[in-house]
Amino acid sequence: MWLMMLSAMGQPPMPAPTNLKVLKASTGAEVNQIMRAFTAGVGVQCAFCHVPGNYASDENPKKEIARKMIRLTQQINATFPEGKLVVSCFTCHRGEPEPKTAPEPRQ
Repeated sequence: MWLMMLSAMGQPPMPAPTNLKVLKASTGAEVNQIMRAFTAGVGVQCAFCHVPGNYASDENPKKEIARKMIRLTQQINATFPEGKLVVSCFTCHRGEPEPKTAPEPRQ
C-alpha cells in the first residue's frame, strides 16, 4: 500500500531489494525501515557498510561484518519466548560505530 501511495503522489516506487542474505524483507520500504534502525543503533550512515549508489554490492567488507552481527542478534533473540526483540544493534553499540563492551571510566 505504501508503494502505491508513493506512486500516486508522483514519486517512483522503491525498487525491490536485491542481494538480501540475512534480512527478512520483501519490499524496499521494509528494507529502508530496517536500515533506519541500524543507522540509529550504530550511529553511522549508509556508506559505512554500503557502496554509495550500489547498495546491493558486497564490495565493502563492513557489510559482511554487519551481516554477522545481524545473525548474532537473531540467534540471541530466538532464545527468548514469543519471538520478542530483546537485543538490537543499540544494545551494544549505543549509537556508536564501535560496540560498548565496558562502561566509560569515571572522571
